[in-house]
Amino acid sequence: MILYINTIKDQADRIELKIKKNSKILVATTIKARAQQSEKLIPGIRRLLNDQGIDIKEIKKIEVENYGGSFTALRIGVATANALGYALCLPVFGAVGSKKESKDFDVVAPLYNKNPDITISHKKLC
Repeated sequence: MILYINTIKDQADRIELKIKKNSKILVATTIKARAQQSEKLIPGIRRLLNDQGIDIKEIKKIEVENYGGSFTALRIGVATANALGYALCLPVFGAVGSKKESKDFDVVAPLYNKNPDITISHKKLC
């Protein structure tokens, strides 16, 4: 089974979780999570699995949305997917196919749809 994670659904207003087997969606849920993805993602995954009577050991792969949407929401989804994959020794794939390799573990990299909005302070320190 595949755990699918999308923390940028509806402009990051919702988290979308699915359990898939091959290409068939067995169950799907959405969770209201405006600016609360970090608080609601793991409990949402736990609830989805428990409600369906699925043991986490039945998950063989994690797929995560890794492009577009809110910077923070995207990073929460990707970081959580990578952490779960690492902890459970599962492969993690980006929905748009991005995958980076580290020495011992494959991780998904977030792909941002625009450059970071970081400004340089023009205040003089002295």
